[in-house]
Amino acid sequence: MKVQGSLKLLTATILFATLAGCGGTPATPTTLPQSSATAQQIDAPSPSMLALGEVVIFAASSLKEAFEAQAGGLKEKGIERVDYNFAGSQALVAQLSQGARGDVFASADAKNMEAAVAVGSVVSGTERVLATNKLVVAVPEGSVQVFTLKDLTKPGLKLVLADKSVPAGNYSLQALDKLSADPAYGSGFKEKVLANVVSYESNVRQVLSKVELGEADAGIVYATNARAAKVGTIEIEDKYNVVARYYIAPVKDAIHPDAASRFIEYALSEEGQRTLESYGFGRADQDR
Repeated sequence: MKVQGSLKLLTATILFATLAGCGGTPATPTTLPQSSATAQQIDAPSPSMLALGEVVIFAASSLKEAFEAQAGGLKEKGIERVDYNFAGSQALVAQLSQGARGDVFASADAKNMEAAVAVGSVVSGTERVLATNKLVVAVPEGSVQVFTLKDLTKPGLKLVLADKSVPAGNYSLQALDKLSADPAYGSGFKEKVLANVVSYESNVRQVLSKVELGEADAGIVYATNARAAKVGTIEIEDKYNVVARYYIAPVKDAIHPDAASRFIEYALSEEGQRTLESYGFGRADQDR
């Protein structure tokens, strides 16, 4: 009798387990939240973040305000959400080369776009000119230290530049070379200016921040950056200035290739170019 009771209990247990396996309580499905049209900055896209966004843009830090202002127009193109990764162009190339996943790369110069092509992150021939920019000298509001370009050589002046590996830093050195070639400034002008550099920053926004906070007496930045900040500016004449050409291209093996194409199409459209112009950039189809 005890054996028969044990068998009945074993049979009941097996039957219950079988029924549970076939038609037990179903698991609750995981649903990703809907997102309104937003422009969200991310430091480095992770796989989970990519799943949430429709397009991921690696863009030069100087494009931040202008790109974020395009959210409404992008929604009309069917792009509901954009995840931005803003940094120095050279840092973005490094991230992409190390396997970071994205859809579009927007560089502040040709050099870093070419580097992205060289490491296989961008397919050669897909890159296009996005916009142009120029340099200015930014100084704290109400500055009594710097009034002209020649003041950049004053002994003890605290000057901040972007590192030479950063597009803005490279452009700054080119501008100083042009100034030094003019007898009005003298062949030693560049060296005297560089002697006053107290730090080289990894992106142009950090240069601007130090000027805004009064941690530097001057810094060379893009005209677009200075325009949006609480700083004074000193113009650099066209004959000494450098036209910064920005480039845009889809990332090779983009996660969202269709959205990448639509983003680039919008950025180069009349509406997209007007937005860039409103933030001080020059159009893709003209030099400044």
